[in-house]
Amino acid sequence: MKEYKQVIVVRDDLKLSRGKLAVQVAHAAIIGYERADKSIVEAWKLQGQKKIVLKVPDLRKLMEIKEKAERLGLPTGVVVDAGLTEVPPGTVTAIVIGPDEAKKIDKVTGNLPLLK
Repeated sequence: MKEYKQVIVVRDDLKLSRGKLAVQVAHAAIIGYERADKSIVEAWKLQGQKKIVLKVPDLRKLMEIKEKAERLGLPTGVVVDAGLTEVPPGTVTAIVIGPDEAKKIDKVTGNLPLLK
């Protein structure tokens, strides 16, 4: 059986508060849900909606990961902050990949560290 998951990648250089980070991850999860193939979304939901949050050092690396995922045909999205609290308007805070097949996503994000 295929395993499905969603991966959210956040910028570590922004040093967001826990609350702000939680909101950015929530935004990313919804963006990914809306962009994914509906049959994959249903299978992912049946498997418990696995989500993993990883980090990258900066915007350049974040966009590299997004482009790599897009080249593999994975659904992606970008979280752009409105700038009402901690960061300036238009700041890219996170990306989402999936939900999609875990094996496909691992080709893009398998070497990134977990956000702790």
